[in-house]
Amino acid sequence: MQAKLPSGDQVLGWSEVLTLSGVHLGIAIGAALALHLALFFLLDRAARMSVSTADELVFGRLRHPLRWAMVAVAISIAAENDALIARVWDMAGRFIVPALLGWTAFALVKAFAGVLETHAAAGEDAITARSRRTRIAIFSRSAGFLVVFVTVALMLFAIPSVRNVGVTLMASAGFATLAFGMAAQPALKSLIAGIQIALTEPIRIGDFVVIDGESGRVEDIRLSYVVIRTADERRIIVPTSKFLDASFQNWTRVGLGITGSVVLPVRPGSEIAPIRRAYEAALAAHPDWDKRTAALQVSEARVGSVELKLVMSADGPTELARLRHAMREAMLEWLRERMPDALCTDT
Repeated sequence: MQAKLPSGDQVLGWSEVLTLSGVHLGIAIGAALALHLALFFLLDRAARMSVSTADELVFGRLRHPLRWAMVAVAISIAAENDALIARVWDMAGRFIVPALLGWTAFALVKAFAGVLETHAAAGEDAITARSRRTRIAIFSRSAGFLVVFVTVALMLFAIPSVRNVGVTLMASAGFATLAFGMAAQPALKSLIAGIQIALTEPIRIGDFVVIDGESGRVEDIRLSYVVIRTADERRIIVPTSKFLDASFQNWTRVGLGITGSVVLPVRPGSEIAPIRRAYEAALAAHPDWDKRTAALQVSEARVGSVELKLVMSADGPTELARLRHAMREAMLEWLRERMPDALCTDT
């Protein structure tokens, strides 16, 4: 049996409907884009007149999600007056609307986190600033994770089959809770560990730590792992929970720099004052010294030698290693030139 072809009047009618819907859709999208352009033109102008840089950061984050959110609102308004647009929007809108809401909420979280980081970086106390940066990073990522999780859940529940499965699981809440808890245990453990680190602060961004024989600066703290940058530019990825379950060293827990020393043996009876002045002058001329600690102490006195402990400080382990090597060489050279009799040659 041969299929009946649509008549010319039907084709013409469909063409008119499609053309009219296209015109309505084009006008709605064009009006939304024009309104978005005008709105952000005014906002950008206001941001340039403002002294704070927070306005530009927030507007920059919200520019793209608000553009498409305004387009979605325009399409929904056009759907009220056009049956064809309404039919298509009813199917697509249940996915697009949650996605746009989640995108906007995620952009707001990142924008406010950026503003808070800017204010934290401008603080005078470096330790307090690093503490705030750590908390902001962890809490903003936790909030971002929750926004993404809720957004994906809303989009999935727009599918009837998935919604029916969800209703069935909700009916057996005890089993669902147990299954979800077992499946999400690693993710929840990492999330809770990240929040614990933000509240108790065993580590902060910028701290120098030693864990499992590896040392370096904490470069980033994520919900599930911590990035440690070593002196040779390697990145070590350590699970977040390990900083709560195992012992580790934090060399900058209460201060920014680290302190080290060099032992310099001299003969008994050598004059200490000129050696101290020479050491202080050499230390002041070296760029790796952070000007916190500089001391020459008599740490040991034996029958054949006296040990002078040269104490110094630097911003990090790499700088301290260079400084210790330089001070040892400089003081041995100074003793060779100025006080050769003070050099201890006994083994």
